[in-house]
Amino acid sequence: MFISRMPLNMARDGAVRLISSPYRTHAAIEKAFPPGSVRESKEGRILWRVDSLTRNNSVWLYTVSPEAPDFTHIIEQAGWPMHMEWESKDYSPLLSRIAVGQCWQFRLRANPVRRVREDKGRRLKKADANIIGTIQGHVTAAQQRDWLVARAALHGFALLPDDCGAPSVTVGQRHREQFKRNGQAVTLVTAVFEGRLMVTDADLFRHALCHGIGRAKGFGCGLLTIAPIRTE
Repeated sequence: MFISRMPLNMARDGAVRLISSPYRTHAAIEKAFPPGSVRESKEGRILWRVDSLTRNNSVWLYTVSPEAPDFTHIIEQAGWPMHMEWESKDYSPLLSRIAVGQCWQFRLRANPVRRVREDKGRRLKKADANIIGTIQGHVTAAQQRDWLVARAALHGFALLPDDCGAPSVTVGQRHREQFKRNGQAVTLVTAVFEGRLMVTDADLFRHALCHGIGRAKGFGCGLLTIAPIRTE
């Protein structure tokens, strides 16, 4: 597995156009891998995320993939063509060091959703019957935070408590995104989670790093990245 990143030049129309549609970004990332390359295996799959960092107004494209990407075409369209640079690193050294009890800072862009079910004892109106069994996005920050808390153990980690004992996670960059895919309208509810976690199951956590969390992985959701916890 490889983890890669490249800066996007948001002064260029190509960069603005690229990130305006997750479907367009997905297509560009697919072209970073030649025909016949591995897209998904038991080790992991292609995941990607666009990070907008307010501290320095930079925008970065991150990927995790079974093979190293070639981002030349994205740089020509949305980067700095005179500086054909991106970073790709072997992910294996970090993955092999994952162990129970480790604490990390994390960042995750996800598509927090729920499957609509009939409440017990509730008599649905006829107009409501069509939504039963459908997937709908969580819309409030509290719902989105609870979505992540409920899934943490399934992915081998626990959210560390903050000074007040609440889960140490912030929910930001909350968007309802709409774009076209094969002529059909697609709507995604997304949010960026940042906080601190502790590994509780090394195998499950490695799987989360390489296979992602939640739905809409092809559209820039699910990529969990970690870094050492900063000390002030």
